[in-house]
Order: sequence, then C-alpha cells, then structure tokens
Amino acid sequence: MTVVPFRRKPPEHSETFRALHTAILEEKQITCLYKGYEREACPHVLGHTKGEEKVLVFQFAGGSERGLEPGGQWRCLTVSEIKSLRSKAGPWHTGRGHSQPSTCVETVYIDVNTAVPNQPGRR
Repeated sequence: MTVVPFRRKPPEHSETFRALHTAILEEKQITCLYKGYEREACPHVLGHTKGEEKVLVFQFAGGSERGLEPGGQWRCLTVSEIKSLRSKAGPWHTGRGHSQPSTCVETVYIDVNTAVPNQPGRR
C-alpha cells in the first residue's frame, strides 16, 4: 500500500491576482483603474491580508484620491477593486523602504525581491 502525503490544496486566486503574479515574475509595469483613477505602477508584493487578496505597488503615474508625490509612492491595493488591468514593458520603478516589512500584505505569495525566502509564487 502506498501512502500519499497530505497536501493542502493551493488557494484559488482571481484572474487579476494571476495577472499580477505574472507581472511580478516578468517585472512588467501595470496600468489599471482603481477607485475611479487611472494608475500606472510596478507591483512588488502580492499575497493576502485577512483572507483578502492584496498587492503592494509603487505608483509612479496617474491619479489617486490623495494625489501622488513627485517621483511616485507606495500604494496598497485590494485586488478585487482593480479594474481594466494591463501589463506593459517599461522601466521598473521602486521607492525607498521595499526592504522594510509592510502591513499591506501579511501572507506573501510572491515578492519581486527574489532574496525573500519561501515564496510560494516562485515554486
């Protein structure tokens, strides 16, 4: 008799989550509509917080309710609220502090920083 080890079923991810995953792997910029504003950003960390799909991006162009600092800034987006997502080639943008822990994504699925250990999205 062969014993098969128990394996947890991988979480089901939304189509938008999967597209963000690919954008991180390929280091592609994204454009999207989020809370009524067109945004251009580079996704850095993708995962979950309290069961909700979240992504930490560095937004470098577009709009937002609070405006955008010159040079861009970090944004925490709820994946289910992202609309009209597209990825595109272009220069990679990042800001200070990506190496610091973020409260945006509690359970990391993938991080653009390949030095971060145990990324299920890189297996």
